Amino acid sequence: MGQGLSIKRCDFKITMNNNNHHTEEISTKRLMVRRGQPFIITVSFSSPVYNYLQQLKRTFLIVQTGPNPSKTDGTQAEFPISHLGDQKQWSAALEEQDPCFWTISVNTPANAPIGQYALLLHASKSYCLLGNFILLFNPWCQDDEVFLANEAQRQEYILNQEGIIYWGTENAVLAQPWDFNQFEEDIVDICFTLLDIGERHQRDKDHTQRKNPIYICRTVAAMMNCDEVRGIMTEYGTGKYYDGTSPSKWLGSSPILRQWVALHCKPVRYGQCWVFAAVMCSVLRCLGIPTRVVTGFTWAHNTNSSLNVDEYYDENGMLLTHDKSARVWTFHVWNECWMARTDLLPEYSGWQALDATCQEKSKGASFCGPAPVQAIKEGDTEVDYDVCYFFAAINAKCHIWIHKADGILKPACICTKYTGNNISTKSVGSERCEDITHNYKYPEGSLQEKKILDKVYRRIKTLETTTSSKPEFSSITTALEEPVNLFIQLQSNSSLLLGQDVPISVEVFNPSSGEKATHLVLGVQSLHYGGTSITQLWKKEFHFILKSNEANTLQAIVPYSQYIKELGENHLLRLTAMLTDKDSYICFAQEEIRICDPPLIIKLPEHMVQYQPASVEISLLNPLTEPLEKCVIVVGGRGLIYRQRKYRLGSVQPGSTQQLRISFTPTEAGTRTLTVNLTCLQLQNLKSYKSINIAAA
Repeated sequence: MGQGLSIKRCDFKITMNNNNHHTEEISTKRLMVRRGQPFIITVSFSSPVYNYLQQLKRTFLIVQTGPNPSKTDGTQAEFPISHLGDQKQWSAALEEQDPCFWTISVNTPANAPIGQYALLLHASKSYCLLGNFILLFNPWCQDDEVFLANEAQRQEYILNQEGIIYWGTENAVLAQPWDFNQFEEDIVDICFTLLDIGERHQRDKDHTQRKNPIYICRTVAAMMNCDEVRGIMTEYGTGKYYDGTSPSKWLGSSPILRQWVALHCKPVRYGQCWVFAAVMCSVLRCLGIPTRVVTGFTWAHNTNSSLNVDEYYDENGMLLTHDKSARVWTFHVWNECWMARTDLLPEYSGWQALDATCQEKSKGASFCGPAPVQAIKEGDTEVDYDVCYFFAAINAKCHIWIHKADGILKPACICTKYTGNNISTKSVGSERCEDITHNYKYPEGSLQEKKILDKVYRRIKTLETTTSSKPEFSSITTALEEPVNLFIQLQSNSSLLLGQDVPISVEVFNPSSGEKATHLVLGVQSLHYGGTSITQLWKKEFHFILKSNEANTLQAIVPYSQYIKELGENHLLRLTAMLTDKDSYICFAQEEIRICDPPLIIKLPEHMVQYQPASVEISLLNPLTEPLEKCVIVVGGRGLIYRQRKYRLGSVQPGSTQQLRISFTPTEAGTRTLTVNLTCLQLQNLKSYKSINIAAA
């Protein structure tokens, strides 16, 4: 520093500040603070400060962020060091004064842009860089838009680095562990690189926007799954993954984010909805926005906000799907972020739905949100952002059409297939699956639901009559209603263990006054979770006479050998039953079942202590009639095992159990999760996990 004044050192008191700001897990070497909360620094001078009293009469701190810091746009601030600080804006209060050092409390405003900051001391005409720090959102601060009052929820939705993602079917929900790893030290830098590239693509270099959690959410969502903005991941629908990693092989977010950086910010191959949501959860939690992963079953995708979805089948019951057409997904995974919506009415604050998976939309970005969950529930479809798309996805009704051999489309009579069932997330502080469907919609068939749907339909009609352009909603088109001449009910187990045959039971009923000659076609096809058929695996036909008011039950068995070769990585089967009479009246029923992998049993000691050696026993039972060949087990667990370990088991004979015992030493206390992933020629990505509380040393 000129004119004799020089700084000996600046102590950012990283351990104390990071502990106070709940960032100690991010770094012990760099200052990481949250906005709206003061932090302490100590500036040591090379010689006693009374030698420079004239220079120190007007002493300021300067903070700045972004490539072109500016006071006018809020990315630079200069403020005096005084004895009184201002908690509402950038300020510095002198806490302790000594001839050779000053202890200063620096306050950050609760609406400051997040980012990487430089801190400078300005005295007289001299400037000195004191150091750099990172500023994050602060859910512990009441004045921050992401303030979350409940401490248990803050622990879960900000600080928890492990989670569970749900998938499967609505009647057979499965849990998959996921390592969010949002506090591994390099992840915060990757998150800001992600923002930089997203803003560069949007030609938005105004870092003052980074004070707004809505802007951050939309920028991250845009970067998650879109090649044209050099997004994080490439989406892949069905098929093989020879030039990348199968989405079901990923176990955590940090390998994906690091690979993206290693690829010079080119998309990582491959991801699907649950991977996008998990990685976005890691990024937003790291930046300080409370975020959780949500799964909904029977989700209407690519509807372009229509309340109607059509499914087409051939006469064998095989699902016909066109590229980019609206379809019903078995499950879909998205995010919720917690924030105040200062741009909307107060009742819209709270959880906001955010979906990074690409949607076919008539206008705007391919991602959706953040949309107030309360607005989705109340049918306030005009509210920003994309409430109409979420509302349609969980309220659309599905109609079945049969594509006959002569090219004619025939509507099928079917019990209404509703979407948006069993919307679930991991509960706070436990591994329990919490049903949050009531947050998104009123009970099916209730008076409240009818009022909401009537309100939305009225808005659709108003838009259709007052505008020449296509409204953001499409009204429901219904198949020609015919009197019910036949009735059919299809039943099977909601889930079966791999190796078991599939039992099918079909009940048919003729409610008419005359007998009917009927034709029943039962079919089984393997299904991708995104609503596309892989292949037809089995079909059986029946011809019989149904007398007036007669009911008949038919049984069938689909052998394991019929589905094992083309099961698909999601292990989903769709069963269909199509009943027709001589008048070409068609009655249709369908069910989805999940084929479950053989169990991986994990046995851990009841008590484990940090830094003390322990062991785990992993057991695999082969339920098949053939050997499981070239079995490889990958074991991991943050704080339990350093990096992932790979073990080759060789072959496991039919009906036998193979055991593996491994030793490890836990390095972190608290609740930790051990994950096990098995791959062999017959099975891909069989996962299991177990959590245990590690006592502190």
